[in-house]
Amino acid sequence: MKNNGITYLILTSILLVIITILVYFNTNFPLVFYLTFFGQCLLVYSVYRILTDNYKTERT
Repeated sequence: MKNNGITYLILTSILLVIITILVYFNTNFPLVFYLTFFGQCLLVYSVYRILTDNYKTERT
């Protein structure tokens, strides 16, 4: 499977929902902190992948 930018954006959204659920259930702080840090790095990478994606279309 080719991992394009949208795949990384979906993973980032899923991670955001997981972090929200963990905060709701009062999970320990280091886990939430490191997942948030990883989510921010994943967001920057997904934006980079979307902007540099080699996408071509036949539509006019």
